Amino acid sequence: MIQVMIVEDDPMVREINSKFLKRVEGFALYKAVSNLDDAKKYVLANKLDLILLDVYLPKENGLDFLKWIRGQEINIDIILITADKSIERIQEAFRYGVVDYLIKPFNFERFKEALLQFKGRYDKFKENDVIEQQDLDKLIASQNTGVSRQEDDFAKGFNKYTYKAIWDEIEKNNGKDFTAEELAEKLGIARVTIRRYLEYMEKENKVDKSVEYGKVGRPQYKYHKFNKIF
Repeated sequence: MIQVMIVEDDPMVREINSKFLKRVEGFALYKAVSNLDDAKKYVLANKLDLILLDVYLPKENGLDFLKWIRGQEINIDIILITADKSIERIQEAFRYGVVDYLIKPFNFERFKEALLQFKGRYDKFKENDVIEQQDLDKLIASQNTGVSRQEDDFAKGFNKYTYKAIWDEIEKNNGKDFTAEELAEKLGIARVTIRRYLEYMEKENKVDKSVEYGKVGRPQYKYHKFNKIF
């Protein structure tokens, strides 16, 4: 059973997230707190696997707690749950190792998807002492492209939230050429995943790809958004 702590100051949101958690098999709520002092005390005294962490707390910031956990070298995974949509905040969160980022308001299916993707990786690592590169690549790809069973209206094997994040970033590029590597760095998503989505968008005629040959090394693929309305 995966042991979870919720850090959320809003009693109503805390209750909703607690009820959502109970609906996902394999997870157990061990503690729900409203401030970072209580969260730190509980983390230091108990063994936890996952924290559902709000960013905006009264006179506190959940990212400071995330950084504290990393500084203390405490082995706990974190999913951020916040209304903050800024790319800067999202990038910072992924750089400090969050496994997912849920933007309020979200529905149960997105919440469940985040937990099940985490559980898939958690179980895989718990069952094995070592892992081969090809198996690790599949695991990373599945974490970034996992699709909810309820998403029948979207292409199989793709995640609509990941698709939207990538497309929104492309639109912000104002028609300039870009590479998969540049998108991966901005969004904190694996390059192999970015390439899969770009290939799909190319088939949709939303982006075009060209090859740039340098003097040394492999040719570089550059993409740009088609200048038309879709």
